[in-house]
Amino acid sequence: MLIIETPDLPLPGHGRTLERLRGLTALGRADLVAARLGEGHADAVAIRAELGDGPPTRPGERWGVWAAAPSSVRAEHGPGGWRLTGDRPWCSGAEWCTDALVTAAAPDGIRLFAVRNERPFLRPLDGTWPAVGMAGSDSRTIRFTDAPARAVGGVGSYVDRPGFWHGGIGVAAVWYGGALGVADKLRYSAKELSPHALAHLGAVDVALGAARCVLAEAAAAIDAAPAEDQHRRALTVRATVEQVATSVIDRVGRALGAGPLCQDAGHARRVADLTVYLRQSHAESDLEQLGRLLIDEDLSW
Repeated sequence: MLIIETPDLPLPGHGRTLERLRGLTALGRADLVAARLGEGHADAVAIRAELGDGPPTRPGERWGVWAAAPSSVRAEHGPGGWRLTGDRPWCSGAEWCTDALVTAAAPDGIRLFAVRNERPFLRPLDGTWPAVGMAGSDSRTIRFTDAPARAVGGVGSYVDRPGFWHGGIGVAAVWYGGALGVADKLRYSAKELSPHALAHLGAVDVALGAARCVLAEAAAAIDAAPAEDQHRRALTVRATVEQVATSVIDRVGRALGAGPLCQDAGHARRVADLTVYLRQSHAESDLEQLGRLLIDEDLSW
């Protein structure tokens, strides 16, 4: 099992959101697999605090948020409480997490539940994460079999709360950290670079500056109005950081050639991890949402 310490980060919207995002960025720059699991744990802590789920996280607990394909798991309420059944894909930290927040389809709608990651109720399925990128995240499908669960919030609480978009911005902070890690390879080779490679280094610096600015602006906005809907801002931040990170991967590769990808295992793994991690973005689907918000709500720049 992976040995990764859970991060202790400030909650978003409590005056220290920039510190939180910087912490997530540092995790991403150091190791994207550890950052993926650490971000999930930090997000779960924030969700539980926002929705009033107790008791507080105890030492030794490692939480995940397994909310993809919400209808893939169904929830039924009986005399013994809630029970979850079904197969949930893309559960990062399938063996690492001791607990998880899980979305499921209940008779009255999609609800969020807290579960203990214990056999025989939860079982990761072998062969369901054959990826090279983010291989260490152990993001397998988990089979829920009549798993005991505790409801967290009400119907729709997971996506309707302001913190949903705070969490989305947190993921972008990790992407930014991953981009910094890739860019480090180019920066530390600066003395040996050709003029064309130096031009790529300059362009990388410009791009990273744009990502840093939108994240700082988002942190300030969240702290200024914690209950405000940050949907549009989150889509903008995520799209900006995704484009920056994609550009960094491309420019570093063009500047340095195949050598680092073939001879530096750490760099090659970081590029592969970030390439997969960025696909948490919904790409053109998110851009379409952003365009509709601009038109439907008559928003201005």
